[in-house]
Amino acid sequence: MAAVPAFARYEVDVRRPNAARIHDFYLGGAHNYAADRAFAKQAVRIDPELPLVTRAHRSFLRHAVRHCWAAGVRQFLDLGSGIPTCGATHQTLPDARVVYVDSDPVTVAFARGLLRGEPRTCAVEADLRRPEQVLRHPGVLSHLDLREPYAVLMVDVLRYVDDTTGQGRVVRRYRHALPAGGFLVVSHPAPVEQLMEGLSIEAPCVVPGAYAGIGRKGRI
Repeated sequence: MAAVPAFARYEVDVRRPNAARIHDFYLGGAHNYAADRAFAKQAVRIDPELPLVTRAHRSFLRHAVRHCWAAGVRQFLDLGSGIPTCGATHQTLPDARVVYVDSDPVTVAFARGLLRGEPRTCAVEADLRRPEQVLRHPGVLSHLDLREPYAVLMVDVLRYVDDTTGQGRVVRRYRHALPAGGFLVVSHPAPVEQLMEGLSIEAPCVVPGAYAGIGRKGRI
């Protein structure tokens, strides 16, 4: 069993399964514990494709951020990011400025501990379903210049936005806030074309069990 990091000992209950640590287990990471693995294995008995799909989304994330980097983007807002390991954004692009956003305090505690010594990267606790909260968060504003092109990453997270909140409304707000030259990166079980309205679609991608898109905002 993995040891609980010193930075998390007083904040993390490893006896309860945690969604981000389960995700880490499917990716082959080391930041998961017995309760997470037991839950994950039970879920795989119901849906054997879970590890494959999880890794496919991570591969898409890595492809997408490299595409944005090649287009000149140096800033990334990674929403619903989970624990930033196993090829996360800052690991894929060590010179980028990255803000990881998650609403789970346990996940954020892990992320902050893991990111110590990474001055270009930080983790903030905020709810992606509340775009104004995210876009005005002091941690976001201190690390990213939202007047300059940046990429919003929404990889396998929109399924957590319910119909009452409205996936389209949430995405529209982030899309509207993008400056010219900014990117929206989405993967989702449902088609993403409508979510990309008004953006130029770039770099067609295939993610098993999902739809994916990379859209760029043009000059106004």
